[in-house]
Amino acid sequence: MIAAATAAVAAPPASAGDRSAHVLLISVDGLHQSDLARYTATHPGSALTALLSHGTEYTHARTPVPSDSFPGLLAQVTGGTPATTGVYYDASYNRALLPPGTTSCAGARPGTAVNYTEDLDRAKDAIDAGQGLPGLPDNVLAMTGAPQTLLDPAGLPVDPRTCTPIYPHQYLKVNTVFEVARQAGLRTAWADKHPAYEILDGPSGTGVQDLFTPEINSLVPGGPGDWTADNAATQRYDSYKVRAVLNEIGGYDHSGTHRVGTPAVFGLNFQSVSTAQKLPRSGGRPGGYLPGDGGPGPVLSSALDFVDQQVAAITTELKQRHLDRSTTIILSAKHGQSPTDPAALTRIDDGALLDGLNATWRAVRPGAADLVAQATDDDAMLLWLTDRSPAAATFAKNYLLTRSGLGNDISGAPKPFVHSGLDQVYSGDDAARYFHARPGDPRVPDLVGIAHYGVVYTGGTKKIAEHGGAAPDDRDVPLVISGTGRPHTIAAPVGTTQIAPTILHLLGLRPDALQAVRIECTQILPG
Repeated sequence: MIAAATAAVAAPPASAGDRSAHVLLISVDGLHQSDLARYTATHPGSALTALLSHGTEYTHARTPVPSDSFPGLLAQVTGGTPATTGVYYDASYNRALLPPGTTSCAGARPGTAVNYTEDLDRAKDAIDAGQGLPGLPDNVLAMTGAPQTLLDPAGLPVDPRTCTPIYPHQYLKVNTVFEVARQAGLRTAWADKHPAYEILDGPSGTGVQDLFTPEINSLVPGGPGDWTADNAATQRYDSYKVRAVLNEIGGYDHSGTHRVGTPAVFGLNFQSVSTAQKLPRSGGRPGGYLPGDGGPGPVLSSALDFVDQQVAAITTELKQRHLDRSTTIILSAKHGQSPTDPAALTRIDDGALLDGLNATWRAVRPGAADLVAQATDDDAMLLWLTDRSPAAATFAKNYLLTRSGLGNDISGAPKPFVHSGLDQVYSGDDAARYFHARPGDPRVPDLVGIAHYGVVYTGGTKKIAEHGGAAPDDRDVPLVISGTGRPHTIAAPVGTTQIAPTILHLLGLRPDALQAVRIECTQILPG
């Protein structure tokens, strides 16, 4: 159930004459193609504009659905969608596994939530996730590059065959570009927001040699909350990961203490744009987009400037190290963010909807358990049900489509909704087919609700945007490959899954060494 889908194809290293020596992947989480187009048009001297002037821009790139962090990044480094990777979200459900903490597996009933979030950290309030480093947060660069050691196995789902916990990298069904690069004798590194991103190590567990994962949901010393509660804090958090990448460009590990050589495949994600899009206010200024023309508000403008400055620092370091001509930079985003139109926002308390669904189910079936085993709702609705029968799936679908009520708008004023805020609902086998997955797959949701544009499922007013759904604002992300020569624009539709085989192609390795590439026939990017 957690083994790789097919055997790996050996990937011999290419000769130096037909490959890039390094590929640096940058994910600006939340960034839309429209954001990049607007920013570069109004900032002609920016670092982001310079990336476009030296490579290929794909103006119609889309992420898979759900457009969330785990499936979004895995698409870029495996070449596969959730049906192939087996990963639908960082918080999901699996009917074939046993609950965390199970020690007596014989006869245990399978079915459990699979939570690969900050909740797995030894200490999620600490930026080092419980490693116990002194001098935090600024000493976080001393954090381990093997974050699996920072995960609490008591929170992991259990494999019924071995009665042992399943780490994130073991849950991924296919290999990654990091594993293929390692097989070819190349060095790998990455920086991201939770230790659970050790999923990038892939089924072998050895894909990323240097994985730097400061915990973004830890508490800011002296601050009002975690690093996402204030955009200035998020920018400070992102700067640690940029420092790690600069150290790696210089030939050191992320901490800057051990000389190991510049990685062949490396990179990071930025959280600053995503936070700026989601926060109603930060630092006394409004977040998100402006009403009317849809341009970035002051907090988002600051975040975009910050990212541009950090990209400039990276490209400058590459040039100073004489690596600019041998390094290809790929810039994209794991996901977008919805809505970009503040007037479209409708916040809906999904907890009340699901409580009503469970109560109605129990009322017509006395003695039955709650129908919803796991709900993952951001700006879409993914439900895993305790009863997988067609009757139960239809019941859930019909219930949701008949619910109406009051949510709230951008100002917090009441705003009516119908159909539980959903535009389309796929249930049972139709939900599996929506993802091109096999009906009955133990990982696939039993119900997929595609939300009306602007709907965000939240019980409060702390968010004005979200991601994880299927709206264009969720999926239409930038994709730039810089370092390939003259500026070139390709308007043909492409997918972010095509980044993975393209990385291997740029390194002179075989794209079909990726199992998901073979399964889904994922092509390298055109041009």
